[in-house]
Amino acid sequence: MPLNILICGGGLAGPALAFWLARAGHAVTIIERFPALRATGAQVDLREQGLQVVKRMGLLDIVRTKTIDEDGVAWVDYNGKVKAKLLTNKTGKGAQSYSSEYEIMRGDLVRVLYEATKDSVTYRFGIMVEHFTQDEKSVTVTFSDGTTGQYDMLVGADGQGSRIRKAILPQTEDPLKHLGIFYCNWEAPIRVADDKLGRCTLGTNGKMLWTRNSRSGGTQVGCMLRQDSDYIRSIPRASTELQRQFWTSNFRDVSVSGPRLTEAIPASEYFYCQEIVQVHTDTWHKGRVVLLGDAAHCPSQITGMGKCEWWRMTEHCADLFPGTTSAFTSAYVLAGEIISHPDDLNLAFRNFDKKLRPFVNEFQSISMWAWSIIMPYSQWTIILLHFIVGWITYLGVPELMRYFAKEDEPKWRLPEYSVLNELVKHEE
Repeated sequence: MPLNILICGGGLAGPALAFWLARAGHAVTIIERFPALRATGAQVDLREQGLQVVKRMGLLDIVRTKTIDEDGVAWVDYNGKVKAKLLTNKTGKGAQSYSSEYEIMRGDLVRVLYEATKDSVTYRFGIMVEHFTQDEKSVTVTFSDGTTGQYDMLVGADGQGSRIRKAILPQTEDPLKHLGIFYCNWEAPIRVADDKLGRCTLGTNGKMLWTRNSRSGGTQVGCMLRQDSDYIRSIPRASTELQRQFWTSNFRDVSVSGPRLTEAIPASEYFYCQEIVQVHTDTWHKGRVVLLGDAAHCPSQITGMGKCEWWRMTEHCADLFPGTTSAFTSAYVLAGEIISHPDDLNLAFRNFDKKLRPFVNEFQSISMWAWSIIMPYSQWTIILLHFIVGWITYLGVPELMRYFAKEDEPKWRLPEYSVLNELVKHEE
């Protein structure tokens, strides 16, 4: 019998899971607390396993039409003078660098998933799970609008601050690993540069500001702050007005473009502020409730440093949002297990944990000492870093290393699910 499944969260992981489950004949409902599709956010990319999943979904051609052509990243000083360039590897051979072949705005990717699922999945916007109870046969959910529903399973795909996770984990367990770095992004109507390079500027006291061209003709702006205090930790939970004031006042002086860029914060429709954390839990499920994506294992935007060679450190300094790859990958594995074992969800969830856990451990690897170098506190350290990176790139070391290195070969490979392979036609 088809399962009646509720997914809490309409970002990337939830709809990616719904894509597979609905095609297998299950009844899927997605609820999203925002009043409409949250098709906003910064530029993300698809790599390795995430790219493989999108290809298996048959969505790669659609994604390709919405990608952003980016030539790489330039490290610039306060005045905007280029100190080093790390160019994109567009040869199709060797290891990838800062910009991948599939750079895409998060909002565009959300819309791709929505269009692929809207006819087979029920979407309900502007509501969330108020509370739920479960027994051996079902999960009974009360929604924020007062309605109730009964489902065979509940999926918590509601992000790093997941309410579903809080409900199923012991109250004494704190799954958040605080990294002492805070992040903000918005869009400015001005165009910083006419070329296809992203630009990264380092400021004293652990500040980093970067810009990337926007599809709308303006500039994507992002910044990170490597500082930690009770006050700074309170900013992402404060009012939006206070958040905007905080980031404006702290990043006006990072570069000569700082005043113009931060002037756009008050009116930016896409302003977003967050503490960078990782989510570590010993279990991703309880009974008929299972966690997915960032709710289960948020990697943080700065993950991956722990497994990188020293010369790739600069390439990964702004390689943000690995959560995109983890969202598609975890959705694929969970779907494969549910569709393979619809009559034994406990087995499906255990297999999901067992198969995906090595992947999670790999992408959550992180080296904070590397980030202490990339985001230094003193101006002298910034000057030295620019000098070293400048000579490394001038001599072509990264290009040579990529040329002679093998293509990115992840240690963890996607499992094969014949039940999923039969649902969609593979893209050659």
